[in-house]
This record gives sequence, structure tokens and C-alpha cells, in this order.
Amino acid sequence: MSLEKCDIGVVGMAVMGQNLALNIESKGYKVAVYNRDHDKTKKFIEERASNKNILGTYTYEELAKSLNRPRKIMLMVKAGKPVDDVIEQLLPNLEKGDIIIDGGNSHYKDTNRRFKYLQDKGIRFLGTGISGGEYGALHGPSIMPGGDKSAYEEMKDIFEAIAAKTEDGPCVAYLGPSSSGHYVKMVHNGIEYAIMELISEAYDIMRKVFRLSADEMHEIFKKWNDEHKSYLMEITYKILEWKDEETGKPLVDVILDSAQQKGTGKWSVQDALDLNISIPTINAAVNARTLSAIKHERLEIGNIFDTPVNNSLNNDFINSVRDALYIATIIAYAEGMKLLQVASSEYGYGLDLSEVARIWEDGCIIRSALLKPIQKSFKSKPNLVNLIISEEFRKDFENRIPKLREVVSEIKKIGIPIPAFASALDYFDGLRSKELPANLIQAQRDFFGAHTYQRKDKEGIFHTEWQDIHNI
Repeated sequence: MSLEKCDIGVVGMAVMGQNLALNIESKGYKVAVYNRDHDKTKKFIEERASNKNILGTYTYEELAKSLNRPRKIMLMVKAGKPVDDVIEQLLPNLEKGDIIIDGGNSHYKDTNRRFKYLQDKGIRFLGTGISGGEYGALHGPSIMPGGDKSAYEEMKDIFEAIAAKTEDGPCVAYLGPSSSGHYVKMVHNGIEYAIMELISEAYDIMRKVFRLSADEMHEIFKKWNDEHKSYLMEITYKILEWKDEETGKPLVDVILDSAQQKGTGKWSVQDALDLNISIPTINAAVNARTLSAIKHERLEIGNIFDTPVNNSLNNDFINSVRDALYIATIIAYAEGMKLLQVASSEYGYGLDLSEVARIWEDGCIIRSALLKPIQKSFKSKPNLVNLIISEEFRKDFENRIPKLREVVSEIKKIGIPIPAFASALDYFDGLRSKELPANLIQAQRDFFGAHTYQRKDKEGIFHTEWQDIHNI
């Protein structure tokens, strides 16, 4: 085997692919890169990869020939059809036992399909979630691989070298078979949506109710982050102090209030519905983004139903917002972990939720001090029914749920939308309710559709003839 050959290939030279290639090379590996736009490959080699152990290739055949066997090729291309197209073009140049790693945000069902398709051809496949954005890709992401376990063992040294590091080790672990890695990344993104929405709702309360400036909110979020140690909180206070070069205003104040989404949060909600799992805070965050996108409708309706905001709350209320944000963030994690727990059983992933929390502790978008106690919770009780009753968080819920209730109650009186805060509280209240009105719903279903019901006082399935159908 030639010493000149490369250890791994990276396909896709957008910023994520470039940064990942540079990260791998910096850990002592030789990397071959390919992009369908040859000029992009050439520019990367001449500029960012200049004088580095990175080889530019310009055909899939050249890429394959440049790699040590078994070949390891990481795809950093747009999810969907582009992944299938690259796989088809790679296959004629690969041999049995070679490894393809999909490092994009692919839908887990696509990953299942590709895993089986490539397995039948003797090619090993890893569906691998990578979180941390462009910075993480370069300096150390959280890596979530699932699929062929022998392929993971081949990739383990590279993954561990490039991943973010904590006192508990590299932020990477083999998560399970088939699509487990991409599923975990999907849920990660759902939690991400929820936390972003919760932070944004806290920001909205502070600017509309207390008329705080961006600089004042910068200081508040910075102080709050002493407790959260959260990446999303950190970027929030940095954003709030950023000034627009053209106007001199805070940049956040000139950004249009219309949020986009790539679909991963929506996928979490869709699959939760399929699995009959309630994740209302994540769902509310997805809905909030969808609502934000219809700016023209909101302007038209807002001109008819204007809601003047009168501040009748004292400044101590901001401390209640702090506590509400903290406990609602824990609820967002609880929803995501519950979805992972059920999906793991349903899809045969065999997920270790304490390991999932561990590899999220650094490098990823939802990294936070909360992940250490979450890891501990599932390590001591792998089958924990829900994070909200764990020993690690029980006191937090006792002390801070009243603050969340206060925030939801007072802000709803004012008329500011806080869908994630309200949904988090409803999730908690629903879970702690020993009696829900679903008995009436089931009676209604039986009345109009003979859907039957169960009884409290005896076993069996029952139906009542609510109507005399012969006289209708």
C-alpha cells in the first residue's frame, strides 16, 4: 500500500466540507477532496489548503484511486437527491468493504434505504449527524454516527481525533444500527428549534414589556448564561451587542422577523406524531417559525387587531422570566429524550441516552451545562420514564414551575405570543395530571363512530348505543 495514498476522502467543498477536511488534516491524516465544481476544488487547494496534506481530485475515479483500502469517503453534500446521485457515481469505483459516510442532515428514512441498498452491494454505510456548524466542523464538532458497526470501528480514530473533547472524552460514539445517527441528529435539531424559540420569546418579553435596549438585554443574557453555559445563549448575547455598520443600530433590530427552516425540526414533529409521542414545545417552535414567515398576513391582521403593550409588571418579573426560561429549556430536552427513548425501542436502535447526552456536551449547537445532569439521570436510570422526574431536576421543577406559570399567565394577559413557554407549561401540567378530560373525548368518539371505550371499574372493551338509529 503506497504511503502516498490518502486516509479519507471528502466529497463536497462548501464551507462545512472544507472545514471538516482541514480539521481531519490537522490531526495528522492525509485527505483527498472532490467537488463537482472543479474550480471550487482548485480554489480550496490553492488557498485554504495550501501547503497542507490535502489532495485535490477531479473525478470520482481519481478520488477512489487516491485512497487507502478500505476506502473511506465522507459525503458533505446537500441532503436528498444529491446524496443518492453521489453514491451512484461513486459505486463503479468502489470495492466490497469500502465505506461511505453521509455527514449531511439526511432524513432517517433515506438513511435506512441507503443502508440496505449499499449493504446489498457489499459497501459499508454510516449515516452520521454532525453538529457545531462551520466553526465546529473546523475546531471540533459533536459527531453522531450510526450504521455498520465495523465501519465505525474503521472510522473511530478519525472521528475521535476531530470531535470536540470534554473531561468525559471525545464527543462521538457509535449510536446504533441503520439510521440511528441521523435520527439522533434530527431530534437534536428539534431540541435546538425549541431552545431558540424559548430564548427568542424571553427576548420579546424584555423588549416589548420592559422596553429594554439590545445592549441591556445583552448584559442580562450574558449573566443568565453563567447558569446555562449554553452555546445558544452565548451567541444570543453576542448578537445583541452587534451594531449594524450602515445604520449604527443594533443589527438584530434591522433583521426581518421572518425565520427560515430546513426541515429537521419539522421531521422531529412528524415522527413524534407517527409514534404517538407528545413534544409540544418542539412543535410550538416549528409552528412559530412557520407563522413568522407569513409577514404580510401578520401586518394585515395586526393593523386590525393591534395589541398595545402596557407595562404593569415590575422589574423583578425579569427574574421570573429567567427561571421560566431555565425550566422550559429542561422541558425541551425532556421532550427530545422521550422521543429518542420511544424511537429507539420502535426502530431497534438500542440507544444509550446517557451517551447521547455525553456527546452533546460540547461541539454541538445545543451544548449546555444541563447535559451533564441529563447524562447522569439516564446513566443511573436508563429506563427513566421522563426527565422531569429525575432526581437531578426534581428540585428545579418544584422551585421554578411557579415562575413559568407566572410568566405564561401575565404575558398572556398582555397579548404577546409565547407559544413555546405556554406549550412547555402545558406539557408539564398534562404529565402531572392524574385525570385528563380524554374520557369525554372517548365518549364522543363512541357516540358518533362506535369507536368503543374502556372503563375504570372493570376490564374489557365497551360500546354504548347512544342514539336510537332506528328512529333517525
